[in-house]
Amino acid sequence: MKIISTEQVQSSLNFAELIPLLKQSFSKPFHMPQRQVHLLAPEDHSKHDAFALLPSWTDEVIGNKMFTYFPDNSAKHNIPGLFSKIMLFRRTTGEPLALVDGTSVTYWRTAAISALASQLLSREDAQHLLLFGTGNLAAYLLHAHINVRPLKKVTIWGRNAEKVQQLINEFSPLYPEISFYSSVDVAKETPDADIICCATGSKTPLFDGELVSKGAHIDCLGNHMPDARECDSAIIANSRVYVDSLANTLTEAGELLIPIAEGVFKADAIVGELADMCKNPEILRQSADEITLFKSVGTAVSDLVAAYLVYQKVS
Repeated sequence: MKIISTEQVQSSLNFAELIPLLKQSFSKPFHMPQRQVHLLAPEDHSKHDAFALLPSWTDEVIGNKMFTYFPDNSAKHNIPGLFSKIMLFRRTTGEPLALVDGTSVTYWRTAAISALASQLLSREDAQHLLLFGTGNLAAYLLHAHINVRPLKKVTIWGRNAEKVQQLINEFSPLYPEISFYSSVDVAKETPDADIICCATGSKTPLFDGELVSKGAHIDCLGNHMPDARECDSAIIANSRVYVDSLANTLTEAGELLIPIAEGVFKADAIVGELADMCKNPEILRQSADEITLFKSVGTAVSDLVAAYLVYQKVS
């Protein structure tokens, strides 16, 4: 059995290959039981420390991703809040194949799924990306979205101005055809954005949904809690809504659960899951003026596909 490191994951993956592979994989049969997220202190609502199990399998491979989520780690211990491993087994025999670093795979597959959703739902001529968040995922998201749309402008919002500037300094020479800016006024930047990507730990909406222009695409991927959300009820009510997994989002995503509780949105208004989006193009964007919204909390099969691709490359 192989032990596959962070460095091997990083050297094996690229978005030009991973994004179409994920689209192909979600178009084929797969099995993905609902993931189990166990709160480690369920009696204390102020704590969100958790341990999770995400099983899935295809005709070729079985996988189980395990991760721990300790959101206070950075502030209290100066270490990451997320640690993860992915165990792979051969589908035909059950033979253990590899233990793969899941943290790096998570960054790659999360950004790739975000970009895939944009490729399927945003306008093909989308040019302005407004990115909320400057955490570990931010650089992956920028590379992934640039891979699928002809972006000309990227505006980055973050609570830490130094991190925003670091991203701008890193990406400006890599993509000289794109202008990178630090967000200065979200109320003015929101109406100008063609794609709004939210990847933060915010518990409250990041922008006013009423300001989003017709034809925009919204992507919310940072929140996994039923009582928190990165976007408001207005944008949910005004959008054609898609999710990565109905089972997971309808138990974990405050972006949907809160407006459902408010009575301004119904679960049966969700157009489809990512697998439906990949298999049935007729359910995608219906017009250039339509606002589309994709909510994701992560799927085991996307972890499986990315980890197995790494395994095949290093074997």
